[in-house]
Amino acid sequence: NGIMKIFFINNRFILVFLLTFILSYHNQVYGQLDNTQQMTKSGTTAAQFLKIGVDARATAMGNAFTAMDGDVSSMFWNAAGLANVQRLETMFVNYDWLAGVGFQYLGFALPIRRVGVLGFSVTSLTVPDDKVRTVTEPEGTGEYWGAHDLATNLSFARKLSDKFSIGGNIKFIQQTIWHSHANTFALDLGALFITPFKGIRLGASLANYGGELRMMGRDQKLSVDPDPINQGNVEFINSLYETDAFPLPLMFRVGISGELVSTKTFRLTYGVDALHPNDNTEAINAGLELAVGETFFLRGGHANLFRKNAEEGLTLGGGLRYRLWGTQSILKIDYSYVDFGRLKYVNRVSIGIII
Repeated sequence: NGIMKIFFINNRFILVFLLTFILSYHNQVYGQLDNTQQMTKSGTTAAQFLKIGVDARATAMGNAFTAMDGDVSSMFWNAAGLANVQRLETMFVNYDWLAGVGFQYLGFALPIRRVGVLGFSVTSLTVPDDKVRTVTEPEGTGEYWGAHDLATNLSFARKLSDKFSIGGNIKFIQQTIWHSHANTFALDLGALFITPFKGIRLGASLANYGGELRMMGRDQKLSVDPDPINQGNVEFINSLYETDAFPLPLMFRVGISGELVSTKTFRLTYGVDALHPNDNTEAINAGLELAVGETFFLRGGHANLFRKNAEEGLTLGGGLRYRLWGTQSILKIDYSYVDFGRLKYVNRVSIGIII
């Protein structure tokens, strides 16, 4: 009891600290934008598909989901949010990503009494097959090549108290290009805290902490003549192209969310995330969610605020929660529209069921 009293007395200090952090972060971002010589490290990591927002609800809010109560998609944004799932829940997403690339996501979460919430998800990115072309056969050799990215994710989240939750993921990541592939494992960690000040939520997550990816396979094998000038030597020796290893796109997120309006009929929730990646400059995501009777939803936001040359920006969307007739199950349908500037836009539709 004494510890809790001390904590509540110092909650103002926590809020002051948070505001100081946000203001200093804001100044840091502007300082970076003024520095034309800054190195962004863009293109220095592999498995870029791990940065694609998986669901329509969060992406409609400008990807500001780190401190939200969460659902199945929390496995991607902040695994600690998964602890708020109270019933068996599933989600499926299938949409066209940029340049005709296909993206699929399947996840489910199962709460276990007095233990926590277990989750499992599969993320897939598929590049359509294309002709194999060479210098001598520019119209195609008759073969086709393709590329496929895959991540399988096992999650666990638990409430340590009614105000504090933690969660984590273990991922298996694979990238394949024709006959070559690369595999590795990664970890995610997250925390979610509900403050005593009007129920404001604070969240933090570290995503994709793991090994490196190095392409291997029969496409790296070839036969060479070590000495093409002289005769009588060994003319063909089996050789192997040695490819470089690239790290994963490590992402650290800190978020805050809360309710601006909360009545029986209306709820207006805001979310703000600060992002620190290892392969780009810092940025801020912000979004709003308006709920009418917790049945109809309107959402909007903006991703990558203060990031120079970012294509992803304005986000819009909506959703519906419908109780299936004669059952306790709830059907969830969400939609998001995301403007990608010169790359046009991406539409997402998420379908989920709470059983």
